[in-house]
Amino acid sequence: MIVKVDNLVKRYKELIALDHFSMEVREGEILGLLGPNGCGKTTAINCILSLLSFDKGEVEVLGKKMTPDAYDIKRQIGMVPQEVAVFENLTVKENIDYFCGLYIDDRSLRREYVEEAIDFVELKDYIGFYPKKLSGGLKRRLNIACGIVHKPRLIFLDEPTVAVDAQSRNFILEGIKKLNREGSTIIYTTHYLEEAEMLCNRIVIMDNGKSLVSGTNQELKAMITTTEKIIVRFSQDDDGIMERIGDIPHVIEVTEEDGDYIIKFENGINNISNLLEFIMENNLIYTKLYSQLPTLNDVFLELTGKGLRD
Repeated sequence: MIVKVDNLVKRYKELIALDHFSMEVREGEILGLLGPNGCGKTTAINCILSLLSFDKGEVEVLGKKMTPDAYDIKRQIGMVPQEVAVFENLTVKENIDYFCGLYIDDRSLRREYVEEAIDFVELKDYIGFYPKKLSGGLKRRLNIACGIVHKPRLIFLDEPTVAVDAQSRNFILEGIKKLNREGSTIIYTTHYLEEAEMLCNRIVIMDNGKSLVSGTNQELKAMITTTEKIIVRFSQDDDGIMERIGDIPHVIEVTEEDGDYIIKFENGINNISNLLEFIMENNLIYTKLYSQLPTLNDVFLELTGKGLRD
């Protein structure tokens, strides 16, 4: 394991920010760390990086106990924070060179790494620009370059696509895949569940300072009650239809949203057939009907009862 967190407890007076939190990260994977706002993600990351003391538990990184002065370990870690953290009075190239210089003493090697980082985030046309002249997406790219320029084995990416346009978002996500292919292990936090579903080999969902579950997308989806959702819209109004739909076999919940009925089932067999039989028996006409398998959002909502964007 490249990261092993065992029973971390972190208290702020009466508040328990981490409640016996445990997590493991395997070398070479992209691990998604998900949870609603205030669940303890940032506290967990700061404790793993030994930027924050904790009351109980152990943290190992790269096979060694992590401590505030474990600089041999920290040289192999990259951190890209949610808030853009660059110097406004330095140009793009000067910023990247400064952060590289914190880890790399050899000037020749540093120049090589800086050029590679500039090429990686495609900022060659902006090397003389100051951050205030960059768009939000370009600032995010600069932020990433500063965090990965020293070629770390382990990279923490905290909400790297927040408030960027679709093109910049896709560019950043492809860059993360490339970093992983080139050998970096990545711990990724995001509020966009579709990103985690697309990028991550495994996912840890936490809430109230605890790790609720961990596993692959498929493993997490197999843990929840909902196995299928069917969305249907009828051409006519029918009082009491939600209650009657609820009597169809294996239905666990029926909700209505903008004229669509969203029906959740706990068994994935014959659900559409049963619904079509119900429609015929009740002389209903439908204008929309399709099935969805569970998504990561369904997993998250069932486990936490909250939306990730709370």
